[in-house]
Order: sequence, then structure tokens, then C-alpha cells
Amino acid sequence: MSIQQPGLASGQQTPASATFSAASSQAALRAALDDGLNVQELAPIDRGVRAWLFCLSSFTLEMMIWGFCFSYGIFQNYYTTHPPFNSASSISIAAIGTIAIALQYTEALLISCAFGRYPDYMGYAMWFGLALYFLSIFCSSFANQVWQLIMLQGVLFGISGGLLYVPVIKLLPEWFSARRGLAGGIIFAGGGVGGFVFPYILTALLDKVGLRWTLRIWAIVTTIFCGIALLGLRPRLPVPKYPHGSRRPRFIPPQLGFVKTPLFWSVSLTILLQGFSYFPVSLYIASYTTALTTPLTATIVLSLFNSSAVAGQLLLGHLSDLYPYPWVMCASAIGSSTVAFLLWGFAKASVQLYFFAIIFGALSGGFSSTWPNAAFECAGGKPEYTGIAIASTAMFKGISAVVGPILSGVLLDAGKGSTIGGAFGHEGYGFVEIFVGSCALATGAGSMLIAFTRQKSGIYS
Repeated sequence: MSIQQPGLASGQQTPASATFSAASSQAALRAALDDGLNVQELAPIDRGVRAWLFCLSSFTLEMMIWGFCFSYGIFQNYYTTHPPFNSASSISIAAIGTIAIALQYTEALLISCAFGRYPDYMGYAMWFGLALYFLSIFCSSFANQVWQLIMLQGVLFGISGGLLYVPVIKLLPEWFSARRGLAGGIIFAGGGVGGFVFPYILTALLDKVGLRWTLRIWAIVTTIFCGIALLGLRPRLPVPKYPHGSRRPRFIPPQLGFVKTPLFWSVSLTILLQGFSYFPVSLYIASYTTALTTPLTATIVLSLFNSSAVAGQLLLGHLSDLYPYPWVMCASAIGSSTVAFLLWGFAKASVQLYFFAIIFGALSGGFSSTWPNAAFECAGGKPEYTGIAIASTAMFKGISAVVGPILSGVLLDAGKGSTIGGAFGHEGYGFVEIFVGSCALATGAGSMLIAFTRQKSGIYS
């Protein structure tokens, strides 16, 4: 039986970017035929209704999960100013959002390995994750102590987010090859869209119905949207079946050998440094703006910060398809460092914060759209291993999501409401701004290290 790669005319040469995808498709089809399945033809890669439906569904999940995480600054302001949580320490309240984000990054590799061994259970795991997602938010409405919020809105939400989102990482390389960066940019932009819209909605709900009913309404409505999105999250390749007693793949796959390569560690180090610069801004930009101006301005700034990431994701994702991604990473890092030192460091009015939120949000928030292409190269150019490469590097993003805000909190306490030189770092944020700008600058150096390791490995274009 001869099976032609969808989208290529007979006799047409397969593009280099799709070579591995075509081979993967052939292997999957042969395995499916051996199992007695009646396979007609795979859906087209990089195009077609099903590919873009997957992209739209993933975008929706990204918006509901990460958009909610990126809007935690609204809850943080509320918890610190309203009973019964305003008597708790600011560090414990900040830990709620930090733990949720960090868990989703650090658990990605574990969940990815589990889905690799049990691919036929991935669909069930997503629906179980959706149930946990609902319970984590809905039950948070009954919490009276911060530790309960940490367990529900932090730990349980983080676990549910991983079960819902890791399938997106695993399935993305099946659906997109030549347009991998663009598709990743569109999907990751969902967090920016949610981060722009949700602060306004959450602020309005908190003002109108209070915290308890805000969380209950949010749980019900967003669970419905996530459930609809799961219906479009389907694999392109046939899912292998394992009859009772048959041998399954190893939990720790042999393809993890790429973790020993210099390219993997240079990419991971750069992602770690970039997280150190991004997460403190994401966590503290709303509270800083509130201290300098008004809560309304803080909502606007947080929304601008998150929404500008949408344009950044699309632009940087598309550029990483056209140019070597280390150069795109470097441009993002240098620009982020510059505005952190100049616009945020010397900010004393809302207009400066508006410009900072837009520029830093676009450049730093768009950085993650270079991730799929970087992981693709770490995996040796094999799309079937790209998902686990993303999950492996995500652990470093998770570390930065915890360590970055903790270090920033220590630096903020050291500032104690003072300024540096009377002009830099208002409201005691000077050391935090120096930390953010320096880590962004170090990210640029890390990008150059990636470029060097690519050249040494013979990977350059």
C-alpha cells in the first residue's frame, strides 16, 4: 500500500522542514494498519480545518488556564486589602499564584512521560483535569485561610492546568511543522488575550458580587469553555492500542538522551534567565502601579502588559520561522532589559508605566513563541520528540517562576519604600528593577550562547 503525504502532489519533493513529519506519519500509519485499523489518510499538516481547529482549541485552553494565572495580580491586590486574608503575609499570598504557575511548568515532563507510556489514556486524563480545574476554583470560594487558597487555587489548579495543557505541547508537532513558530505564537497568545480581558472582568465581578461569587461564576463559565475546547483537541496520528498484557513504552523514554547535549543546556539556561526577568514583573506590576497611582490604573497596566504579549507572540513566533531563533531571543532580551532599566526604573507617572507594560509585555511575553523551534532542535529535529523537549526545558521555567518572585520579594523588602539616588526605583522597587533588567540582559548573553552551540553542532541557517 502506498500512502502519500497529504498536501504534496505525486512526485513532488518533500520539503526539508516536513521530512521528519512525513516519516512519523508513515510509521504511525503502518503501526495502525498492523493493529487492523482501517486508515484512509492523515489530515494535512500545517493547514486544513482540523489543524487550525486544534490551534483554536489550544488557544482557548491557553486563555482559560494561563490567562487566569496572569490575572492573579487582581486577586493578590484583593486578598491583601480585604478580610479574611489581609492579615496574612504578602509572601504567602503571592505564593498562591506562584505555585500554580510553577507547578504547571515543572510537572510537564512527568505528565509528558506518563502520556508517552499511556497515550490511550491521555483523553481521559484531560477530562479528569477539567474536573480538577472546576473544583480548584469553585472550592476556593469557601476558603477562609490562606493555606486553603494555596492548596486549592495554587496546588490543585496547577495540577489541573498541567493535565489540560501538556496534551497541547505533545500534539502541536503533529499538526504543525513549517508553521510551527506561527502556530505556537497563536496558541501562546491565548494567555495574553486572557490576561488583557480577564482583569477587567474579575475587577467588575469582585466589585459587584464579591470574592465568593466571583470564583463560583468563574469556575462554571470557564469550565464550559474548556470543555468545548477539549472537543477540538484531537491527535493527528492514530493513537496506538495496547491489549492487556502487551508491552508498553518505557516511562522514561530513551529519547531523553538530548538532555546531555550542550544545545539543550544552553536553551534551558536562557529560559531560566528569561523567567527570572519576566515573572517578577508579571507578579508585581499591579501592586507597584497601585502604590504609585490608583487601582484602576493598575488594572489597565496589567491588561496592557498581558495583551501586548499577543502581538509579541505572533510577531516573534513568525520571525522565528523566518530567521534563526537565537537572534529573535536576543532582540527580545535586549529590548526587555532596556525598557526595564529606563521606563520602569525611572517611572513616576502612569504614562511611563503604560509604555513599559506595552513594550516589555510584547518583547518578554512574546519570548515563549521561540520555544517550539528551540525544542525542535534540542530534540534532534524530530517532531515526535519535540513535546518532551518542551516539557524538559519547562522545568527550568518552573524554577524561575518560584525563585524569581521570591528573590524579588527579598529585594523589595530590602528597598523598604526608598529610591536609589532619589530618581531610580520609586516605592522601594529599585533593586527589583535592577534584578529584572540584569536578568533580561543575561538572557541576551544566553541567546548568543545558543547561537554558538548551534554553530558548533552544525545547526545554523
